Amino acid sequence: MGQKVHPYGFRVGYIYDWKSRWFAKNADFAKLLIEDQKIKKFVKKALATAAVSKIEIERTSEKVRILIFSARPGIIIGRRGSEIEKLKEGIQSMAGKEVVIDIKEIKNANTEAQLVCENIAFQIEKRIPHKRAMKKAVQAALDGGAKGVKINCSGRLGGSEIARDEVYRIGSIPAQTLRADIDYGFAEAFTTYGLIGIKVWIYKGDKILDKAKVEAEEKKSEAR
Repeated sequence: MGQKVHPYGFRVGYIYDWKSRWFAKNADFAKLLIEDQKIKKFVKKALATAAVSKIEIERTSEKVRILIFSARPGIIIGRRGSEIEKLKEGIQSMAGKEVVIDIKEIKNANTEAQLVCENIAFQIEKRIPHKRAMKKAVQAALDGGAKGVKINCSGRLGGSEIARDEVYRIGSIPAQTLRADIDYGFAEAFTTYGLIGIKVWIYKGDKILDKAKVEAEEKKSEAR
């Protein structure tokens, strides 16, 4: 039996940071965790056409800061900032606090795993053959500077009676190497013959930790 570990969760605290950054007492933890999930779902749904790769949340006692990583920041902002104001109002009604929205532009969408798998899902829904969509995505990622790409499509591919997995892989994906910067994404294609799941792994190279920075953080924690 293969024991699968989430590529991001496996590396949190080593080369990646938490996607939700805040502190809460035991009584408030569950409430804030559920609120985070609701905010992320709301933002993802509201910005379905804005190519949102990931959403990060930071909290203080008075503010909620939302970081939105998008390949199309113009759609989020809207004409004269109208769309971002609507989004802010929606989040404020859920959080009950002042909301600050920061938009981070993604320069290369072809190497963002979440955007790649959402694009493949969209193509499958439009009846484009899954093999063509997968090959095109792999080639675009490699052209964008990726060192390795793996795409897995599962379900009734091409409308076949029996569900199956199809994997397309080029380059290396060192899943067990902690310093390896592996971006992971998952999306679902809603087709007339059933649900098709798409998983994407993109290896971007190794992230070398800055030893001086790590030592400074350790000294800070010891001082506390």
